[in-house]
Formats: sequence, structure tokens, C-alpha cells
Amino acid sequence: MPFSGASTSTTLLHSHVTDAVKAPSFIRLSGNVVLARSETLKIYAALGAVRALLKAGTVRPGDTLVDSSSGIYALALAMVCHRYGLRCHIVASTTVTSTIRAQLEILGATVDQMPPERDLRLDQHRRVARVQELLRVNPGMHWMRQYHDPVHYRGYREMAELVRQALPDAPLAVVASVGTGASSAGLIQPLREHDPSTPLIGVQPFGSVSFGSERFQDPEAIIAGIGSAIPFDNVRHELYDRVHWMSFRHAMAGTVALMRAHAVFAGLSTGAAYLTALWEARRRPERTHLLVGADTGHRYVEQVFARHREAPDPGTLEPVEIGSLDELTPPWSTMRWARRGHPSPSAVVVGSRRPGPPAGRPAGRG
Repeated sequence: MPFSGASTSTTLLHSHVTDAVKAPSFIRLSGNVVLARSETLKIYAALGAVRALLKAGTVRPGDTLVDSSSGIYALALAMVCHRYGLRCHIVASTTVTSTIRAQLEILGATVDQMPPERDLRLDQHRRVARVQELLRVNPGMHWMRQYHDPVHYRGYREMAELVRQALPDAPLAVVASVGTGASSAGLIQPLREHDPSTPLIGVQPFGSVSFGSERFQDPEAIIAGIGSAIPFDNVRHELYDRVHWMSFRHAMAGTVALMRAHAVFAGLSTGAAYLTALWEARRRPERTHLLVGADTGHRYVEQVFARHREAPDPGTLEPVEIGSLDELTPPWSTMRWARRGHPSPSAVVVGSRRPGPPAGRPAGRG
């Protein structure tokens, strides 16, 4: 492909690394698929939250912020604490790598890491229990509650403005891993202020409770940062138009394909969203599908990239379209969510077989 010329964007001089790494790079992958590639997307969550808490006087320089994390939010929070003169304590998942832990410690964070555990649901419950224990002993600590406090939405308004600058006239559809829910809610709400019809397509692993697939077992996928073993209040179910559930091997296929086709070294959640975006873009060619890439692939070198020869050919993969959570089928299912509320068992149905919530009123949040 011939060289098409360099960017003419203005070079900025940053006063702290958090400003340098937070903004995504926008990469057109095809005619109607654009990747918003981030080094550490959760910088937006941590920066927005900490700035709001400092402004309100809820926390002050020198205070200790504590939270549970599987790694990326932990690093983002430690970097923001470094910027604003705050102390940081992380209750880390067993999956946090030695590379991330070393960075946390150099940044001055103290780290409690859970012991190795095959059941990642137990890992998540143990982390929450440990945070609560710390708060009983140290009541002056501030629990960030990244899974539950909507203050984490705030930083993503800045990202939404960058999206509108990069794609000013394009009708968008946003494709993102669900995760804690903060990035999806924080990004889609300001985008819908300009176009309320903008679809939000969420990506989940089988085994996650957020969209009712907890009866399945796919422990590799749940560590991708796209699902949850416990309910997250920051997941705003009523914001999603469609949901995809995907196995680890399919997510791996998308991750390897993204690097093979576009030289983008991204995390497993981005790979799952890439496979989803390709399918969605074929169905709705009139919209530009904004693919949210949350992080780089460094955490997945051994688990995904070193196994690239095992990855299925993404061109052979298609989801099963379902009308009810009862019909969920690994390795890949998709369902029109239609901006409904929190799923209760067997309650979410598209079609005439079982009634949904009354028009204009989402189902109750459990």
C-alpha cells in the first residue's frame, strides 16, 4: 500500500505522563471500522474520578485511595495518585502480572495480591472482602469503588469530544467490552447528546454475571477484563442496543487477526470487540463502527500471542443470533438488547414468545 502522508496534528508538551497516555489514537481499519487505540484507557476513569473527588474535598493530597483491580485500573490509579500527591493501595487479582506489580511498587503503591486461585469468582470475592477489612482497620482510606461509583464515568466525556473531532460527520456505532461499565456509559452518554440513535454494542465473555451468562464456564475469558464474576453497579444495562457473548478462543482469534491484518498489538478485550465490530459493520454499512481498544497486548503475550498458531480463522466464525438468554450458546452468541434493564433469569426476550418490560420503562435493576 503506498504511503499516504504523515499526520498534521499539533505536537503537545505534557506536564505528566497521564496526559500523554490517556488520549486514544484513531486508526481506520476499513471503510466503516475505526479503532480508538489506547495504551491505558482506564486513565480516563481514574483521572476523572480523582479530580472530581479532590474538587469536592472528599479526598485531599496525602490521603490513601484503595481499590480492587485485575491490573489496568490499578496502574492507572497509581499513576494518577503519583500526579496528585495521593497514596495508593491496591488489592490485586491473582492475575496481576509481575510487570504491573513492579510498576505499582515503584510508583509508591502498596499491593495486596490474592493467592493463585482457579475459581476467579472466588478471587473477586476475596478482593472485595480484603478491601472491606482494610477499611475497618483504616477508616481514613477512601475506597474508589471502580465497579460501582459512577464518578468513574466523568473522564470519558473528554474522550467523547475527541471522537467527535476525529469523526465529525459520521453516524457512529460504538463497539466496546463491557467490563466495569464505566467506559461504555461514560462514552456513549455524551455521544448520544449529539445523536440519540447511536448504538452501543457490548462484548461479554461466557461466565460473566453482567448480562446473564454466569451458568457457563470459560475461566480463561473472564480474565480478559470484559466480564465480571460479581454484579457491577456501573454497568448500565439500559444503555446497550446489542450484546455479544464470546469464548476465549474466539477472542483470541480476533486479537491475533487484528495484529496480523493491521499490525495492532492489543489486549484480548480489544480482539473480542474487533471480531464483533467486523460482524456488525457488515450488517450496518451506513454507520462507522468505533471499536474501543482498552489496552496493549503485553498482558497476553504467553496466553494469546505465543499461541497464535492455535487461533481460529476469523473468516470462518459467525455468532448464533438468539432471542432469549435461555438460548445462549457458546462459543459466540449475539442478541438485540434494545436498551433494556438488568437481566433477570429468562426475562429478556426479543420477539413474541415472552413479553418484555412496558414501553418506555426498563426492567428493574436487580
